[in-house]
Amino acid sequence: MSRILAIANQKGGVGKTTTAVNLAASLAELGQRVLLADLDPQGNATMGAGIEKRTALPTVYQILLNQVSVREARMRSAPGHFDVIPANRELAGAEIDLVNLEQRDLRLKVALAQVADDYDFILMDCPPTLNLLTVNAFASAQSVLIPMQCEYYALEGLTDLVATIKKVKQRLNPSIEIEGLLRVMFDPRSTLAQQVSDQIKQHFGNKVYDTVIPRNVRLAEAPSHGLPVLAYDRQCKGAKAYMELAEETLRRAGITVGETA
Repeated sequence: MSRILAIANQKGGVGKTTTAVNLAASLAELGQRVLLADLDPQGNATMGAGIEKRTALPTVYQILLNQVSVREARMRSAPGHFDVIPANRELAGAEIDLVNLEQRDLRLKVALAQVADDYDFILMDCPPTLNLLTVNAFASAQSVLIPMQCEYYALEGLTDLVATIKKVKQRLNPSIEIEGLLRVMFDPRSTLAQQVSDQIKQHFGNKVYDTVIPRNVRLAEAPSHGLPVLAYDRQCKGAKAYMELAEETLRRAGITVGETA
């Protein structure tokens, strides 16, 4: 059975998509079978994986409406060596379309269950809102990976996200946990960043990843080329950091590098 991780933070611009694409590519580099589900109508994870979102059909939208299966919708990221369920702007209408349907919160969970044996890891890139798409992701996931910048406002947003995860745990998915908090775009020269990082570690303990993702120009450039950073510049600090994150993710799952889940 696959490990299913939702990558979420309702605050925008905190590196969710960067983490989703590059963790997927790094896990694939380590021999894991990976599926990345793009649940954001902006379709940035789709583009970052090297897939043209405007021509990518069917998408996760058709999956949620039970029009196609995951096996019919998934596409291959050639540069990343993982599979992708693409998304585009039509997903923005999903909330309206789903609201009156049965099991609207569980549709993604049912769809992913059909391919659970095909993958070692299923990653979900959530939109920067706590909407029905995010709830579907949380209902499907075993755990939530939370990328966050070490800034004051990030701590406030984190409180809301943790509260939402607790509600989902009570009502929809009793097994969901926080996988870990990932410090991204980290500048070790910033006193504030160090202070917030220390607060996070004091409060969440071993839920905070040892791996820290630094600010890195090459990480920011890679998506414009439709490439994970490993395929763009595997020697840069960002690529090395995401490989470290993939290795730490495997250790937390009790998987030796080179083995399948």
